[in-house]
Amino acid sequence: MSRDLYLDLLKNVLTDQIYHPSEARLEGTDWPENGFTMVGLKRLENIQICAMKVIEENIEGDFLEAGVWKGGASMFMRAILKCFKIRNRTVWIADSFKGLPSPKSEYPADKGNSLYQYEKLAVSLEQVKQNFRALNLLDEQTQFIEGWFHETLFDAPVNKIALLRLDGDMYESTYVSLEALYNRVSIGGFVIIDDYGYVESCKQAVHDFLNKNSLSPIIQKIDWTGVYWRKE
Repeated sequence: MSRDLYLDLLKNVLTDQIYHPSEARLEGTDWPENGFTMVGLKRLENIQICAMKVIEENIEGDFLEAGVWKGGASMFMRAILKCFKIRNRTVWIADSFKGLPSPKSEYPADKGNSLYQYEKLAVSLEQVKQNFRALNLLDEQTQFIEGWFHETLFDAPVNKIALLRLDGDMYESTYVSLEALYNRVSIGGFVIIDDYGYVESCKQAVHDFLNKNSLSPIIQKIDWTGVYWRKE
């Protein structure tokens, strides 16, 4: 009961429901100024469900989020591990920590994507660490991977992944993350795509990757934009 109360309270803190309640936070359709995440309560609940399955079934691997903004969703992952006194898993936090890359010609699906111009998406590594620290979640089980995904994820020091969450907002970020990390996801592990319903090029990247590798997972809807599947 105390674990549930803590995690429910934390979800409300991370989404800024405590001080500025809004129905938009259920679906994650706004940017809470004082919150640590914009993913909304349904997508945080999805992280909890997937993480609990991983823990209950002892699926091997760490948790990794690629594209973290202020770090809220990754903070929630760390909190779940802490609640259950799990010390043999790490939460990896991957981001450029300086916003999104500008669209490249080799990824034509990203043409016209202007999110790289949003200064609010550029949150420094030190600020994200401070956010973890503020909720007593910064420790040796939180590891940071700083840099553009095509430069960092292929050589990332992560052997097995039980929970992979991608929130890159672009075709390039999504496709590169899947290319670099999907083979490390354990059988029975989960893959969550945050921008599938919101950014059409992100959805295209997912299906281009799956088709290229002859994969046909059962993709399940979380809310208006988020989806997930379990690796079989």
